[in-house]
Amino acid sequence: MAQKPSIPKGTRDFNPEEVAKRNYIFSTIRSKFELFGFQPIETPSFENSDTLMGKYGEEGDRLIFKILNSGDYLNKVNDELYQSKDSNKITTKISEKALRYDLTVPFARYVVHHQNEIDFPFKRYQIQPVWRADRPQKGRFREFYQCDADVVGSDSLWQEVEFIQLYDAVFTALGLNGVTIKINNRKILSGIAEVIGAQDKLIDFTVALDKLDKIGEEKVKDEMRSKGISEAGIVKLQPLFQLSGDFGAQINELKAILDTSEEGKKGIEELEFINKGITALGLKTASLQLDVTLARGLNYYTGAIFEVAAPKGVSMGSIGGGGRYDDLTGIFGLKDMSGVGISFGLDRIALVLEDLNLFPETITNTVNVLFINFGDRESMASMKAIKALREHGVSAELFPDNKKTIKQFNYANKRNIPYVVLLGESELESNTYTLKNMISGNQQQVNLAELIATVKS
Repeated sequence: MAQKPSIPKGTRDFNPEEVAKRNYIFSTIRSKFELFGFQPIETPSFENSDTLMGKYGEEGDRLIFKILNSGDYLNKVNDELYQSKDSNKITTKISEKALRYDLTVPFARYVVHHQNEIDFPFKRYQIQPVWRADRPQKGRFREFYQCDADVVGSDSLWQEVEFIQLYDAVFTALGLNGVTIKINNRKILSGIAEVIGAQDKLIDFTVALDKLDKIGEEKVKDEMRSKGISEAGIVKLQPLFQLSGDFGAQINELKAILDTSEEGKKGIEELEFINKGITALGLKTASLQLDVTLARGLNYYTGAIFEVAAPKGVSMGSIGGGGRYDDLTGIFGLKDMSGVGISFGLDRIALVLEDLNLFPETITNTVNVLFINFGDRESMASMKAIKALREHGVSAELFPDNKKTIKQFNYANKRNIPYVVLLGESELESNTYTLKNMISGNQQQVNLAELIATVKS
């Protein structure tokens, strides 16, 4: 008995309707990327392992899918190493390539690789799949698309202002009103760590602070104590737990907390510049919110940090994120190349649009007109008309088999085809077509010019 086929956990098949919906998101994002002046690039699905490893932290390294070398991949593993069962050391011998984990590090590699061909500042967008050996759950997959836009070669804060506008433009175009664009700054987090005497525990401090909404103030403090942060330092943090008010009010409170940190003051200045720009320019449907607990991507973000939350009432993780990285290309030998970028979480955005019923009904119609098959003679005449329709940009097709008419009509209904054409013996004699509107049920006799005009309107 044949084994029932399956697919790996964390991956999915997409039916025609789902692909149409995903393509709708792709095209919306792509159109806004290009409207804002970004150019497309693509990079390979897999990179050399040393390009990826060590760029995402210890946890990220564990989630990278390694590709076994072709041929006898165990040939380079000596008996001593094999018997040690040290998977990390063995992996370096049997795997030299890996599937890309994100689009940012491959982009940094691309910039270094092609630096002599690029005009800086370089604005690029990239829409391609990435892979992570993560635990699958709602909104989290092992294979998923990222839609990234980055600017490298400029340290101007106007880029951050533009990216916030870009988020607003995309989500407004998708009808996803009410998203919250959260912003923080790595310099502020570094400044807070400096003020409480925990510069060497920045990651521990921010990981704990990031859990404030989930576990509450007291448990965050307990976690900080467990990581070696002093009681005196925690006391200094108290105003941070009570930040309230709008963007400006929170900035003023941060100024008091970071009064003794030059790094923290610089972070505040950057946030004030960005907020002033957005306040003057305005946003259509999104809102900008300061969130000092936001600490994503600390391994390479050096300035602004972004995260986008779905509208209130929607249970979903972040649907976008990004930030400023002052020297990401430095990991590949190209120093002092500042950049900033954002990413859209396509799969999560699709789930949110589905939950809120925001997909346009028309995007899944792949064929406008179906010609009923009455036999070879009628089909030849139908194919001539179909050719004419296609030349006028109308999607049309002939039902391929001469089956019962009712079955052909049922096929049109199941595929939501709005028009059906009957071209039988009487229509051939009169050189006309019987056009049926499958939505209204109306039926009319038309010539070819009228047929084309009706189904195009």
